[in-house]
Amino acid sequence: MRISRSDDASFQPVDADNFEGAANRRDLGRIGPQSAAALVVRFEAGARTHWHRHADGQMLYVLEGSGRVGTRDGTVERIGPGDFVHAEPGEEHWHGAADDAGLTHVALSFGDTEWVGPRLG
Repeated sequence: MRISRSDDASFQPVDADNFEGAANRRDLGRIGPQSAAALVVRFEAGARTHWHRHADGQMLYVLEGSGRVGTRDGTVERIGPGDFVHAEPGEEHWHGAADDAGLTHVALSFGDTEWVGPRLG
């Protein structure tokens, strides 16, 4: 068993090449039989990821704030505390904060992440 204490939390800036706006992440390590990457990500208002996909999918659980997620078919959905998002394996998507509020979520990413370009518009 491993316990990661909240008072030991260290948030680091995200890779600016793959995000728009300010965001920080706390790496929780790799977990489970599929070796999922586990992160807590805090987005400032308006900050978002670029388009990306995960070989074996991604799950997001919103802790606080207000955000949006979008897919290549043009669907954009608002998300908030308690919402759970599942991106299917290989599904291109982006996610982040609403324009007027920050967002914090837990992300479990399965398999390799492929960054495919900035989110425009």
